[in-house]
This record gives sequence, C-alpha cells and structure tokens, in this order.
Amino acid sequence: MQDDSGISFFGALWGGLVWLVQNIAGAFYNLGYALSHTSEWLAWTGGLESVEDKQSLMRFVYFGGSVEFFFVVFTAFLVLTAVGIYQRQVMWGVVRGLEGFANTIGRLFAWAGLIMVIQQIIIVFMQRVFARPDMSFGLGIELQMDISWFAEELKLYNALVVCMCVAYTFVQCGHVRVDLIYSGISFRAKRVIDMIGSLIFMMPAAVLTWMYGWFFLWRHLIVPKPSASDGLDRLVMKARALRWNVETIGFSPNGFNGYFLFKILLVSFAGIVFLHAIAFFYRSFLEFVEGQGSENKYLDKDTLGEGEEAYEGAH
Repeated sequence: MQDDSGISFFGALWGGLVWLVQNIAGAFYNLGYALSHTSEWLAWTGGLESVEDKQSLMRFVYFGGSVEFFFVVFTAFLVLTAVGIYQRQVMWGVVRGLEGFANTIGRLFAWAGLIMVIQQIIIVFMQRVFARPDMSFGLGIELQMDISWFAEELKLYNALVVCMCVAYTFVQCGHVRVDLIYSGISFRAKRVIDMIGSLIFMMPAAVLTWMYGWFFLWRHLIVPKPSASDGLDRLVMKARALRWNVETIGFSPNGFNGYFLFKILLVSFAGIVFLHAIAFFYRSFLEFVEGQGSENKYLDKDTLGEGEEAYEGAH
C-alpha cells in the first residue's frame, strides 16, 4: 500500500508538472492567436447585432476568467522576469512604469473623497435647510433624483477611493504594517520577506479576487448568466439567447441603482493589485541585489513641501 501511495503521489506530481509546462508552452500560441484573431472576441464592442457578435462576447467572458488567460499573464511575467534579471534596467523600467500607473490612477481617484464630502454637505443643506425631497443638476442633461439616491451614491465614492487608490497608497507607504519582526531584521532579509509576500500573498489573492469578481460582474450584465463552470462551447451555445441585462436594482425604492459599478470596481481592484504585486516583487528583488543604496530608487512619493517633513511621517 505504501508503494502504491508513493507511486500515485509522484505520478500526480509528474502529471502536475507536465500540465504546467504544457500550459506555459501553450500560452505563446494562445496569445498569438488572440492578437491575430481579435474579431473573434472583440466584435461585440460594435454592438450585439448578429449571432457572431454575441458569440464574440461570450468568448470574451470565457477567456477573461480562463486558465488560458491566467497562463498568458503568468508566462509574460516569467519572460519579463528572466529579461529583467539579465538586464536590470528593464526591470527598473517596469517598476517605474507600474508605480507611475498606480500613482496616476490613485491621485486622480483620490479626488472622489473630496466630491463625497461636498455632496454630503449639499445633501444636509437640501434636507435640513431647504426641506427638498430631491436634487436636480446637470450640464445640458438634467439629472434629477431623490435625496436618498444621492445619499446611497456616497458609497460609490468610498469604493472608488478604496479600489482605485490601493496601489497608490502602497507606493506611498500608507498601508498599516505589523512589523514586530520585520523592523528588527537586516535590509536584505526585509527584501526577501517582501518578495515572498508579493508571490505568496498579493498575487494569489488578486487572482482569486479576479476569478470570483469576473464572473460575478458578467452575471449582472448579461443573460443567460455565465458560470465559471461553463466551458467555451457551452457559453457559445448560450450566445443565441444573449442580451444585455444590466441590473439596476436598489436597496430602497428611490435609492441608488447603479450597483453594477461596484462589481466593475472589484475587477479593477484585483487587476491593479496584481500589477502592483509585480512592481513590488521587482523592486524588492532589485533592492536585494543592488543593496541598501538602491532603497526607494526612482520612488515617486508625494510630499507636503519643504519644511513639512515632520508631518509626512505622522500618518
């Protein structure tokens, strides 16, 4: 029995390695095919006027959460890492590009916090001072909704800050860290922990969130509802009855009804976190290799200005 168990274990291990190698090798073909046959999965962007357009949307839904797409991204990461190890300036370029992307997105959507505060003040004035049950504003196209609609919409601004500024906050070292052990170890040991953390925690968490959020999103945008367990052939068959069905159901009769936007933000959050996990891994690796002199190299951190250094560390 022990021999059989040993054989089955090593057989399963060998089968897993073969499966891994096959999918990595197949990623090059899948990427090339996708780029050379964009009409098969992007035709729906022009509308769902024909069966072919509907089938292309179903292919897009399938591949966005598929094993094939995962291995295309994973293989691209492996290739980019190999090139970066050979030529470190390439890896630094990736770090600067991804951190710049995080900073740009974060600095833009951070304004949602100010909009949220201003809108809350307006709601209070409209309710308590003017005793109005609704609000109306717009530039050319009037938007008139019940006060409760705007009150519930405040959650969207909060979600924008959380989901779109998460990587920006990471770049700015704004996340809380529990560093009982981390603070007392050497510089290179810290970089090793950072690399392990990005590979073991950040990337898998982002992938799982993406896999859940992707199909969760599309189940609230189209019918028939796609499922993560559906194969490509089954989804293409469902395309015959495909139509848009964006859910606009609020928690209250006159409340905010754009909750599908939160599902889009969930997918965006997962993608942003995954990209920054790559940047964080590369930065940690480069600082480990180049030593403490490269700490925070090319890091674009916000500052309050000269003479305000004491306040910057107070958060």
